[in-house]
Amino acid sequence: MKVFSDQLPAALEKKLPKVVIVAGEEPLQHRDACDAVRAAARKAGVEEREVLDVEANFAWGRLDEASNNLSLFASCKLLEVRLGKHSLGQEGAKALSRYAERLATCDDILLISMGKLDAKQQKSAWFKALDKHALFVPVWPVDASRLGFWLRDRASRHGLTLELDAARLLGERTEGNLLAADQELQKLALLSSPGARITPESIMQGVEDNTRFDVFTLADACLKGEPARTSRVLHGLRSEGVEAPIVLWALSRELRTLLSIQQHLEQGQSFEHACKAQKPMIFDKRRPAYQKAIARLPMKRLHKLLLMAQRLDLSIKGAVAIPTWEGLHDLALTLAGGRGLLADTAWTYQVR
Repeated sequence: MKVFSDQLPAALEKKLPKVVIVAGEEPLQHRDACDAVRAAARKAGVEEREVLDVEANFAWGRLDEASNNLSLFASCKLLEVRLGKHSLGQEGAKALSRYAERLATCDDILLISMGKLDAKQQKSAWFKALDKHALFVPVWPVDASRLGFWLRDRASRHGLTLELDAARLLGERTEGNLLAADQELQKLALLSSPGARITPESIMQGVEDNTRFDVFTLADACLKGEPARTSRVLHGLRSEGVEAPIVLWALSRELRTLLSIQQHLEQGQSFEHACKAQKPMIFDKRRPAYQKAIARLPMKRLHKLLLMAQRLDLSIKGAVAIPTWEGLHDLALTLAGGRGLLADTAWTYQVR
């Protein structure tokens, strides 16, 4: 059964399952989910714990041994399989399938901690076999539009009352880095009296900029039509040393996807069909962002933006005299519905 991380403690209160699969790449929520499982196991009287860290050339027979070995001191134990960013591989998949076959006679609790599980992996034999007895906890990054509310709720864990404007400001300074956000809340809790009300001024005085972005965050901001956030993300990527070709690749990919969707629409196809026709297919969660972009960007403008991207590619290769990062800022901002900083004539520079 699928349970999101904020619902996990309540689900564990009702029943401690024999298997919990925590999958995702957002470290704070991933850690919290695993901690919740450990706490629930202790509360249920499970005292013994065995951890298997999966690394290169991991011997999956160790899982068979661990689940078959009877403890002298306890009737059951918590088995943790920590994959991190390692893939299961064929041996791992077989080992988990074998474990699923023994679940009826096994009293142990299995906690699998791993990276993101895509739709294809969720249809695999090992996952289906375990899922019948498991809680599946997919861990997703908190969407920027929800981050302020999420931080306000998180502050209550530390005995703080965070004003919504303060939460939004903290979100701007820690977007993409929830661990840093939580550390700032802990620091504020130490420096403040219990139940203190945290204002935007407190955040401005005491919280450093700990934002951490990737090019997918930039693409998301562009599609949703958020010029201010687009500009902030792009400046963050540049300061973090992300190479210009990677940024251009992400923007160009979205432009080509939007053009393809527009072409399907002009042929009389539905928006849903146009999204399914893309490779990779655009899933339900991202479709509203593409729909916003399509409504904002007609075919003619998309062609101009793609031409702009081609000129920037030449600039990166040294064939055109255009300031690369300023040009990327123009491209991203225009894609997001804003207006760039360079003069229009900047795009008429000739190839050397």
